[in-house]
Amino acid sequence: MAFADDPSAATLNMGLNSIWVLVAAILVILMQGGFILLESGSTRMKNAGHIAGKTVFTLGLCTLIYWAIGYAFAFGADNTGTAISNIIGSGDFFFSPDKAAGDGVGLPPAIFFTFQLAFAAVSLSIAWGGFAERAKLSAYLVFTVLFTALIYPVIAHWIWSSDGWLFSKGAQDYAGSTVVHLTGAIAAFAATVLLKPRIGRFNKDGSANEILGHNQVFGALSVLILWVGWFGFNAGSALGVGDGFFGYVAFNTQLGAAGGAVAALLISWLMNGKADITTTLNGALAGLVAITATCAFVEPWAAVVIGLLAGVLVYFSAKFFEKIKVDDPIFALSVHGAAGIWGTLANGIFATDELAKKLGVGQGGIIDTGNWHQLWVQLESVVVCGAYVLIASFLLLGIMKVVMGLRVTEEQEIIGLDLSEHGTFGYPEQMKKAQQTM
Repeated sequence: MAFADDPSAATLNMGLNSIWVLVAAILVILMQGGFILLESGSTRMKNAGHIAGKTVFTLGLCTLIYWAIGYAFAFGADNTGTAISNIIGSGDFFFSPDKAAGDGVGLPPAIFFTFQLAFAAVSLSIAWGGFAERAKLSAYLVFTVLFTALIYPVIAHWIWSSDGWLFSKGAQDYAGSTVVHLTGAIAAFAATVLLKPRIGRFNKDGSANEILGHNQVFGALSVLILWVGWFGFNAGSALGVGDGFFGYVAFNTQLGAAGGAVAALLISWLMNGKADITTTLNGALAGLVAITATCAFVEPWAAVVIGLLAGVLVYFSAKFFEKIKVDDPIFALSVHGAAGIWGTLANGIFATDELAKKLGVGQGGIIDTGNWHQLWVQLESVVVCGAYVLIASFLLLGIMKVVMGLRVTEEQEIIGLDLSEHGTFGYPEQMKKAQQTM
């Protein structure tokens, strides 16, 4: 009916943009299915139902908190032009968008909100890697509120809001290597340090015991789901169809993921004499994480290099965290943390001045311009954002640990969180058989 009124070109453009960005938001939300399979497949059967259930529950709670508070802190514009607006937003609490966008609006606010919410939920799911197999359900509840209200929105505002102080400096993070992935990974690091390793993960002499996940096929399927969802993640961040630039972003995304998967398989084969499947899967994800910041700023050859180096980095990073006795069941610190840092810094090396000007953010990197300025800006954003998330996460989780406790009892951990936290099994038939043979 609306089209019968001869809409303007701007209205038609808004409609096309709206369709693509909403589809992209749906793809990103569907990545939660990938996280369910990734975390459950990488851990033991006795915790699978708990992992699936808490992911759905925290997605719902994250939505409500982001609607009430988080979006206002990330993109609220009441203080536009004031000093405080450089640090945090303050408008649009309990966000209530217009029912329909007016002529000339680039994107309806409701769609922009949904897209940004999907990113917040992904960052939160990354943080859960540090809680896996040992945290109380109540810890998930409380930290969802704190992370979505006080941690993630601050970083999103600094880098992605037009008022943010790092945005004004030209920090380049197209779809969130720092904002989403590094933020979630550092929160996961704080959690795993405060929760301490799972029972049996490390011996008294410091040597490590491998705790195998119960389903490697789940792990592979999760990577494929996340890989597909990443096109919404990265190409959706173009926030429109326009001249088709979102296709270029998708193209670079695929190259980065491919480089990560291939490099990780080859490095594990070279170092271990066998091609490790888990490392290969982590390499694909690390390539995706690294290309997330750079996909719109670099040439295709650079996307391949960024992915290849991410695949190598994730292998050695996982070994490092094991050596210092940090128990990271789903490799969140390596996949999202180390690769997130690399991807953000990579813009300072590989970004082209042409693409930086097209996007209106920062400038070209060392290779294109011979200038170190962008690398220093990228390094500053990593250090400052990382420090904020680290301090805030340790502080908030530390208070939670004192007030309510974070970890289940030894007995609860041994019998599994499915039974101890929910009174049922994710795999009832298999668990009944196991009990009958005991």
